Amino acid sequence: MKGSAMKAKIRTAVLQLKQGDLTAEAVDAIVNAANSSLLGGGGVDGAIHRAAGPTLLEECKRVRAERGTCAPGEAVITGGGNLKARFVIHTVGPIWQGGGRGEPDVLASAYRRSLERAAAAGARRVAFPSISTGAFGYPVADAARVALDAVAGWLNEHATVDAVTFVLYDARTFEAYKRALRETHGAAVMS
Repeated sequence: MKGSAMKAKIRTAVLQLKQGDLTAEAVDAIVNAANSSLLGGGGVDGAIHRAAGPTLLEECKRVRAERGTCAPGEAVITGGGNLKARFVIHTVGPIWQGGGRGEPDVLASAYRRSLERAAAAGARRVAFPSISTGAFGYPVADAARVALDAVAGWLNEHATVDAVTFVLYDARTFEAYKRALRETHGAAVMS
């Protein structure tokens, strides 16, 4: 872990931020910032597919054959392949188009739907990347506030997930999430 971790207590769950490699997380489920095709791509999506091995792509092909593509704001679940995580939850965030085309609502939905899939599978510990802030161009500071609000709101309403960790790849993203967590949940932040 490159940066120091930061935690907040949200009802009975712990929300944590750390800088690191999402594919190395030993949690029940990691969330993949996927594209609608579910067939792999670059960034987080490509890293997860490489680390999980070919069984992940086969499962994604099966899911796609059964239900078609995954719409922005939705999520599907597969096994974790060679990852430490038992499950991979694939969600599609919005492509940034200036913020006036419902991007915050779609992004919040991607986080909530991912947690719903995790809870339905019995996953108690979930790790997220920063969805839509890479190739999809969502401004990191704005995305961090949406992500933290959506996850904290979901955790306040459901006691089925014990821990959510945002595993943020670079220092810039990690710092943006730390600032957003202090701003939005300052009283709940633990050292």
